[in-house]
Amino acid sequence: MSKLLRSPVAAILLLCAAAMLRPAAAAGTAEFTPEQRQAIEAIVRDYLTKNPDVLLDALQAAEDKMKSDAREKAAKTLAERRRDIFDDPNTPSGGNPRGDVALVEFFDYRCPYCKQVEPALESLLAEDKGLRFVYKELPVLGRESMVAARAALAARKQGKYAAFHTAMMGAKGQIGDDTVYRVAGSVGLDVERLKRDMATPDVERDLSANLALADALDIHGTPAFVIGEQVIPGAVDLASLKEMIADARKK
Repeated sequence: MSKLLRSPVAAILLLCAAAMLRPAAAAGTAEFTPEQRQAIEAIVRDYLTKNPDVLLDALQAAEDKMKSDAREKAAKTLAERRRDIFDDPNTPSGGNPRGDVALVEFFDYRCPYCKQVEPALESLLAEDKGLRFVYKELPVLGRESMVAARAALAARKQGKYAAFHTAMMGAKGQIGDDTVYRVAGSVGLDVERLKRDMATPDVERDLSANLALADALDIHGTPAFVIGEQVIPGAVDLASLKEMIADARKK
């Protein structure tokens, strides 16, 4: 809210300042005097006290503009970067590799809402044999999230991405480095090799690509889903997922 407040208030201040500055500017004065500043503050404070709807309207307009800009930005990215979103060969995927619909999830292993929605996703993949699922690692919750995401992508080199992903989503409590390596060992990964692979340039490339793509889609939290022409932020229940997939199949 604070960022939105600064913009309209600043605009009002500037208008008032400009009105008061005209006589001073004509006289060659470059700055406000202390008395002028006090007068401007008094005018703004008095005006907003008497007309609070002006500020509320400005805030709403600013918020609507931000949302509109975000939708346009996401739509442009969806149109221009469909391969990166749905068909990047460097991105892990599951389900039917030749499915008629692709569902993309941006997620973080430390995100409780991602874990909350995971059973619905597993159920969906078990039921819908025409669905392809695209896994976009988006470690946004700190260093431990980045370690987990690196480990997941490195697990591909040992053919264990899906097993590691499922186990990590099922891990309870706080996720730290020890958790990551314990889970890796439990699904049969060579942990020492995994650690080496986590530092390879391709893992860094893939994570950087995911972060940039999420930003282009105006995704700044997890989970977030992309299907068809839609970007859906937040956890989604099974019924809603099925409805979105059915809508995508109609297009």
